[in-house]
Amino acid sequence: MAEIGIMGFDDCWNRIGVRGDSSCERLTEYVRCLNCPVFETAATRLLDRPIPHIDLAQHDVRSPTALQHGASGASESFLVFRIGDEWLALPTPIFKRIVQTRPVHTLPHRQHRAVLGVVNVQGELLVCLSLAHLLGFEPDTRLRDDRARQDLPRLLVVSREEEQAVFPVDQVDGVHRFATASFCAPPATLSQAAAAHTRAVAPWRGMSVGLLDADTLFDTLNRSLG
Repeated sequence: MAEIGIMGFDDCWNRIGVRGDSSCERLTEYVRCLNCPVFETAATRLLDRPIPHIDLAQHDVRSPTALQHGASGASESFLVFRIGDEWLALPTPIFKRIVQTRPVHTLPHRQHRAVLGVVNVQGELLVCLSLAHLLGFEPDTRLRDDRARQDLPRLLVVSREEEQAVFPVDQVDGVHRFATASFCAPPATLSQAAAAHTRAVAPWRGMSVGLLDADTLFDTLNRSLG
């Protein structure tokens, strides 16, 4: 019987694949495990695993800013991600899961350009929206090629009570805690739409990350579907 790993699938590529003894008969057809549908199915299952709410809410990856203010200082948990050249964050509790990108089926007669369509996430059809359009981000073509080499796109599934939505991002950094004492007012250079959705900005890794307001964002998402 094949050994089943802790993720619930057989990691055959480590035993009989190119990382093992290369005895797998599928290698004749696919050459590399990365090309094999068995590997693809296992990777999809791994990426589709829901991230438990408790793990996200209690995750304690401290940003340098939070550490400077001490463990006893007030802080909040955010999931940090990148869209284009902008680093953004939303409160951790609103996230249901992070999934691999997949086809987005366009909707006929859509009235708002932020509505990309619907996407199938674990058998459930969810509306997929573009935060870049909602926030009025304009891509910097000078940095686009450099950023593209770093991209690891994902779909983020968010929810508020019975409302759910999905939006694509170019990179997910992870969960971080930010000291509330480090929050600053959004800069005047932000677009009107971005400023309306940004609760504050916080220093992070020598940059600034925009901390978005979850309720304002959901209200805008709902209006875009009207």
